[in-house]
Amino acid sequence: MAGKHDKKLHYHIKKNADLSKLPKIEGYNFNKNFDFKEFLKSFSTSGIQAANLGTAIEITKTMIREKTPIFLSFTSNMISSGMREIIAFLAKEKKVAILCTSAGGVEEDAIKAHMPFHVGDFEAPGSRLFESGVGRIGNIYVTNEHYSYFEGFIREVFDALLKENPKQPITPTQICSMMGKLIGEKDGYNEQNSYLYWAYKNSIPVFCPGIVDGAIGDIAYYYKKSNPNLVIDVVSDHVKIIDYTMNCEKTAAIALGGGIAKHYILNANIFKDGLDYAVYISTAMPYDASDSGGNQEEAITWAKVKPNALRVKVYCDASIAFPLLVAGSFI
Repeated sequence: MAGKHDKKLHYHIKKNADLSKLPKIEGYNFNKNFDFKEFLKSFSTSGIQAANLGTAIEITKTMIREKTPIFLSFTSNMISSGMREIIAFLAKEKKVAILCTSAGGVEEDAIKAHMPFHVGDFEAPGSRLFESGVGRIGNIYVTNEHYSYFEGFIREVFDALLKENPKQPITPTQICSMMGKLIGEKDGYNEQNSYLYWAYKNSIPVFCPGIVDGAIGDIAYYYKKSNPNLVIDVVSDHVKIIDYTMNCEKTAAIALGGGIAKHYILNANIFKDGLDYAVYISTAMPYDASDSGGNQEEAITWAKVKPNALRVKVYCDASIAFPLLVAGSFI
């Protein structure tokens, strides 16, 4: 009986389904002269995650066309990788209104402005790299020397901020802004590919609510021993991002990966009943109930995304999907 029932159900669906108004599945035709714009457009009709990426491009175009302030969140590995240069471009061209990242996403921009990272191997033995003074971020290699130099740099940042505001708390956005300023002023630094520099130049706030969860926090531990006036105030930044959000008629978000950076911009948008546009790019799945893997349907239940928002989640490595998104919408 069960089999008979299933057969009738499938026939019912086929009989009543009208697919004629839906786009047909069709990939790019490489038999004709290559056209990059048409190539990107073909993603929308290619199915699977290519179709979601095509939708993300169209939603992002709408954000831009409607002049909606864009909140861009990204995990630190985006700055470890070549996505740093793309984010710097968006900040330089004032394509985004708010940037939000984790501690590593701040630190590594400053480090890479002075010393490059290098492509390595996912499978390299950890013990061998450790003995050589190399840390591995996936297949990206960083040396102890990178962070030794960074210690001197961030101490200069703290010194400058305490000199400007003696006995006053400093905020993560002020730290990020001062970092951008010093990157532009110091010899031996390439500020052109630094998103912190361009954010500073264009007055784009960089939020980093977990700024002590990394090298900055480690260095701050020792710095505060001799400089007890160092106090980092995250609440003032919380007021800043929420006030900004509440004063926007509409808001849009592009979230690369998850973690604190993604949640922070979503949480701020609760105060205006949710985002009007939301594009997620992530490999994280929703089945473990993590916020990183949470989709927009979950976000709707918390008023982080409006029920009628234009939204899509692209299940893809952001180092692949994000350059295509930018090429298809911002260029």
